[in-house]
Amino acid sequence: MVELAFTLVGLALVVLIIFLIFLVRKITTVVGETEQTIKVLTSDVNVTLHQTNDLLAKVNVLTDDINGKVATLDPLFVAVADLSESVSDLNASARDLTARASSAGSSAKASFALGMLGRFMNRNKKNKEKA
Repeated sequence: MVELAFTLVGLALVVLIIFLIFLVRKITTVVGETEQTIKVLTSDVNVTLHQTNDLLAKVNVLTDDINGKVATLDPLFVAVADLSESVSDLNASARDLTARASSAGSSAKASFALGMLGRFMNRNKKNKEKA
């Protein structure tokens, strides 16, 4: 009976060792595939990092270009704002002239208003020349 028990224990150990051998082989295969995947991922990350650096360099160049162009356009906007202000002043003067001419009803007052408009325009020209 003891011999049968030892034989069964020995047989169980042999079966256990066979299953362990299959398990170790599968684990070795999985570890090998994992190592290969890590190598590929490392390579892909390096390529992506290089492309990202190139892209950032191009974005920096583009930003510098845009900032230069915006700096060139700033004086244009200042000039347009000044022109808009002058046009608004001219419109106000024309309304005032129209109001005076319609209320006065005489050509003498209208010519006076036109003279005032001419002075205003001359004054604006002088102000622009000074600036």
